[in-house]
Amino acid sequence: QVQLVESGGGLVQAGGSLRLSCAASGRNFGASGLAWFRQAPGKEREFVAGVSFDGTTQYYSDAVKGRFTISRDNAKDTIYLQMNSLNPEDTAVYYCAATLALIATKLQTYTDWGRGTQVTVSS
Repeated sequence: QVQLVESGGGLVQAGGSLRLSCAASGRNFGASGLAWFRQAPGKEREFVAGVSFDGTTQYYSDAVKGRFTISRDNAKDTIYLQMNSLNPEDTAVYYCAATLALIATKLQTYTDWGRGTQVTVSS
């Protein structure tokens, strides 16, 4: 099991940037694929970006491809989400999640979740 704690959310103007962090603990971190999901008010939670257990593979939703970058530092047990060119449609609670699958975009594949961090983009 992996415990996850997100940070770095906040209020930013459209066109701005934010960097989210997710600190992990637990014996399976190095073997876990990790991802960011987000949930806007009234909408389902959706996949944003994922990274393989060794950091060699990153994958993104079409909505954020080219604007967001996911990375991980296994020495610090932390993953990051660099978000650039933010727009109001990116407003949501962002969640970090862990899976033992190699690559996964489906919510049900992820077994461990953080409590989320709010990102609000003003127009």
